[in-house]
This record gives sequence, C-alpha cells and structure tokens, in this order.
Amino acid sequence: MCGRYAATANPDELVLEFEVEEDRTAEPARSVLVNPQDPPPGTPDHNMAPTKQAPVVLARAPREDRDAEPTRQLRLLTWGLVPSWSKDAKGGVRMINARVESVREKPAFARALAARRCLVPARGWFEWQASPTALDAKGKPRKQPFFTERADGASVAMAGLYEFWRDRAADPDDPLAWLTTFTVITGEAEPGLDRIHERQPLVLEREDWERWLDPHAGAEEVADLLAPHAPGRFTAHPVSRAVNGSRANGPQLLDPVPVEELVGVVDPMTGEVLGG
Repeated sequence: MCGRYAATANPDELVLEFEVEEDRTAEPARSVLVNPQDPPPGTPDHNMAPTKQAPVVLARAPREDRDAEPTRQLRLLTWGLVPSWSKDAKGGVRMINARVESVREKPAFARALAARRCLVPARGWFEWQASPTALDAKGKPRKQPFFTERADGASVAMAGLYEFWRDRAADPDDPLAWLTTFTVITGEAEPGLDRIHERQPLVLEREDWERWLDPHAGAEEVADLLAPHAPGRFTAHPVSRAVNGSRANGPQLLDPVPVEELVGVVDPMTGEVLGG
C-alpha cells in the first residue's frame, strides 16, 4: 500500500483545484519504461501503477535564483523514488512507498522530507482485501480489490516526496539526463479501512498543502502533518477484479461490484461478511 491508484483528472483540472502556477506537464521528462506509457502521461489513467509517469504538484524556486519565491508547479514524475546518490535507477521500483513511522530516519527519504515534498493528486486508491472465508484456485485467501475515495468528492491529495537523479553517462545539459521520481507516504489504516488493508496513504487537507509544499520549511516544521487524521473522510467499495491486471484501464474499473457477485468479502464499515 499504496501500489495502485486512479489519476483521472486532466492537467487543466489539476491546475485549478491545486492552484498551480506553472503547468510543466508538456515538458520532456525521462521515463524508465521500455514501451510507451498507456494511457500517455498527462492523460487520465484509472489504473496508475509504479514506474509510470504521473502528475505531481510541487513548489520550487527557479534554478538560476534559489533565493526567489518558489512557485507551485504541476510536473510529470516517475512513481518509485530513486535517491540522488543511487548508482542506477533500478531501485525505484522498490520505493513506491515511504512508511510514515520511519520516513524521518531512512537515508532514502530523510533529505527529501526536509526540502522536496509534493502532493500526488488522485481520484482515489485501490487496495486488496484478503478474504477470511473464501479461497482462490491455489488455496490462498481470495483477494477482493476495493476503491477508496473522499466522501466529499474532492481529489485525494496524497503526501509524497520527490528526488532528482542524474544519469552520469549522459550529457548533464540534456534535460533527459535527469530522472525525477516520487514516493507516496503511508501510515496505519484508520478504523473501517483497516478491514481492507492495514496501511493507507497519508492524505493531506487543503489547509495544509501550502506548508507541506514549502521547500523552506524543514522536516521538523511539518512533523505534525505526519500524524494520523480523524477517520471518516473516505468511502470504499469493492470493484471488479479486472483491476488486478496493470494493463487494464478505463472508468469502469471504479464501478462498484454488485453485492450478489461478492464472495467472502468483508464490509469495511460493518464487518459483515458478504457472499459467504
């Protein structure tokens, strides 16, 4: 957790909702994918997976004047954080999440927490619930995907960290020599959602966005934003198992599955087992 989410908004919608000053999603950005991303980066993706490029909100001052006021930007970053000191970009696949319990101590995340924080916009996220009663064909607990979104209909603003990694073999003046990556911070799941999975992304409220994004605010100045929020902000429903395949896409992946089609699924709100 979080290993899959829905990024359904277009850049122009994110610019408005997140009060972005610079939309830089049209700029060339290095990718780690061998084949072209599908759907293309910067377009709605209902099944965002690690290694894809995703829209991310961050605040940075111009490179030529670091003392200038930072501007809020929308960029396409690769999901899976690669620290600047990494020898290669392969480790990013293993660092799609940063645990809130250790994010301040782990070398891979500590420096980013101090100055390179971001928001990862999403419609919501997917998680898989292991059934307490039903088994799959291999005799293991059957897993049912759920989709979780905000109850108020607003975008989910997942707290993230980002990093720049430079390919030492490439021309440093080539923009594609740089790979910009991000990770999503996760914590313990709140009551109800913990019946789906024990972890969930750290989701920030609008009034906290500016402070979280401020690169001049150090890790200690945002430490309180890492604390758990009061439960009740989200709703969750079971969705089609088609989302299990990372190539599946489209708005139908977010549609609720009828109760009569469920097998051994626990209702996250009541704890009732549905479908035997």
